[in-house]
Amino acid sequence: MQIILMEKVVNLGNLGDLVKVKDGYARNFLIPNGKAKRATPAAMAEFEAKRAELEKAAAEKLAAAQAFAEKLNGVTVTISRKAGVDGRLFGSVTNFDVADGLKAQGFDVEKSAVHMPMGPIKTVSENSLEVALHTDVLATITVAVVGEQ
Repeated sequence: MQIILMEKVVNLGNLGDLVKVKDGYARNFLIPNGKAKRATPAAMAEFEAKRAELEKAAAEKLAAAQAFAEKLNGVTVTISRKAGVDGRLFGSVTNFDVADGLKAQGFDVEKSAVHMPMGPIKTVSENSLEVALHTDVLATITVAVVGEQ
C-alpha cells in the first residue's frame, strides 16, 4: 500500500515521504495513529497544502523533545528490590519500573520510550539506559538497583 508519511517514522521515512508498506502495517498502526495517510491524489494535494504547518509542528515537537532531553540527561533513578546474598534480584526491574521511577521524580515518560537493550535488570547494579523522547532525540539516564534484605 502506498502511503504519505505525516511525521517522521523510525526505519521508514521522513515527513512527506511516499513509501510502500504492507497493508496491515498501514491499516492497523500508521493510519489510525495519524502517522500516515493513503496516497490518493486528493490526499497528496491536501498534504501539499498543509506541508508548511506540518513541518512547523514537527520542528516544535523536536525542539520540545530536545529541551526535555537536556533536563533528563544524567538523571539517576534508584530502584529498591529484594535481592539474595549473591546480588541477584527476586524478580527483575523492567522499563515499567524505570518509567515509574522517573514519574516519581517529575519526569513524565512513557514506558515504551525506555530502551533496555540487554532486557530486564536482574542484578543489583548501576546501568546506563537510553530514553527515546523523539525519533531523533535520546536521553541517557542511570538506573541504580539496590538490594534490600
